[in-house]
Amino acid sequence: MTFFYAIRMNRLKKYFFVVTFGIIMTSMIIFYGNSALSVFSSQESPRALIKGDENKSYIGLTFNVTWGDEMLEHTLDVLAENSVEATFFLLGEWAEHHPHLVDLIAEKGHEIGMLGYRYKSYLKQDLTDVTNDLYRAKDTFTKLGYPDLNLLRTPSGHINKEVLSLAVNQGYQVIDWEVNSHDWETPGVQMIIDQILTETSNGSIILMHASDSATETPDALKTILPDLKKKGFQFVTISELISQAETETKPIE
Repeated sequence: MTFFYAIRMNRLKKYFFVVTFGIIMTSMIIFYGNSALSVFSSQESPRALIKGDENKSYIGLTFNVTWGDEMLEHTLDVLAENSVEATFFLLGEWAEHHPHLVDLIAEKGHEIGMLGYRYKSYLKQDLTDVTNDLYRAKDTFTKLGYPDLNLLRTPSGHINKEVLSLAVNQGYQVIDWEVNSHDWETPGVQMIIDQILTETSNGSIILMHASDSATETPDALKTILPDLKKKGFQFVTISELISQAETETKPIE
């Protein structure tokens, strides 16, 4: 009889251990899963990341690239001279025609995100077309050797709840920006410098361009990068900015 109870108690202990372990693991998954999701959005309250932790001096420098092959390398040279890492959001159609430049961005230690495949506002397309555009972009980057891209910036930053929900359901983290340099408008090097130095604060995500239209960007960066460092800011990739505990999002109408 004593032997029977011993066996039973061993089984109960084993059962208790399995159940307890399962509860712990489930709690961890829920906690970390909710932490990641809360950074961005839910179906009820869609949001896009515009800023990192305001209590830390980290900032994210980002570049959109949609066309041309001349200005990008100049931009990469200035970033290298100042030991700055950035995140480049690339148009799939552009990447398809310039695979060597995609590789160059990665080789220089920068992060890559997607701008979709064609540069057409997602608000001017139905959801089926948006879905197809995202799939085509994903397929393009996969063929180029970059299958794990999950950062997405929509063309022109245009987005609504439906598009955001679609992107999130496909596993993308939608990235907006807080500071717009307007460099693609070529307003003058000093205007670009003043805009960024004035508007940047802890956690800022800065929008710039490395397409051929942004002819003033490399010269502006020669002042912007060292001056922001002198102010105490630290450049990190968007993924590093996301990994921080506190981030700022904005509701999508």
